[in-house]
Amino acid sequence: MAGYKVEICGVNTSALPLLNSKEKDALLRKIKAGDTTARDQFIKGNLRLVLSIVQRFSQSSENIDDLFQIGCVGMIKAIDNFDISQGVQFSTYAVPMIIGEIKRYLRDNNVIRVSRSLRDTAYKAIYAKESLMRKNQKEPTITEIASEVGIAKEDIVMALDAVQTPVSLYDPVYSDGGDPLYIMDQVQDKKAKEENWVISISLRDALDKLPSRERKIIDMRFFDGKTQMETASEIGISQAQVSRLEKNALKIMRRYLS
Repeated sequence: MAGYKVEICGVNTSALPLLNSKEKDALLRKIKAGDTTARDQFIKGNLRLVLSIVQRFSQSSENIDDLFQIGCVGMIKAIDNFDISQGVQFSTYAVPMIIGEIKRYLRDNNVIRVSRSLRDTAYKAIYAKESLMRKNQKEPTITEIASEVGIAKEDIVMALDAVQTPVSLYDPVYSDGGDPLYIMDQVQDKKAKEENWVISISLRDALDKLPSRERKIIDMRFFDGKTQMETASEIGISQAQVSRLEKNALKIMRRYLS
């Protein structure tokens, strides 16, 4: 990747502008008001972000210039869909969208095709999983699915991996008429748990400002790495309630930290 850090897709990356937080916020407001010049400036100011993400795929056999262009597409989609009223950093929203766009490109350009027998195994496993969930009211293990289908669990895992389709972390999966639940709300952040990234930021004072239930939810979600479903089950409320309480708690903490 070293040879691409200066020139990639005809862009001299060493000459790219660096935008501070205030500049980004001001440009985003102009963009939402329809300012195309601000949009172009904001895109140029975030090309370094795309490049840093593309570096994660340096072991891919795909041309790095192609991946950079695809990453730019993801970044532009993030700009067009970003909601400035949510109070989150643009990069927090954009990174998973850029990664998702690149992964979809790599998937669609993969010459490997899933065999019919592998697809059949996967569909049997999916059907068995749904049946077991309805019957037992809990997520079945791979061993349970394999026993139900009568196929080795190694073959089950291989088949399910082969047919899975990448999705955006921001795809909604449920809504009860209020705040929707997104895929990212149900994913355990094990890396964050292992690296203790929350502890590196002084949040304990902000946590002390929360009511006990909201503080417990934040602890379980961001310190223990639990999903919203796991948190809801332990506390004894619905997942939708966990989602609303979590969002409210984060707003309180954000106001305190600012």
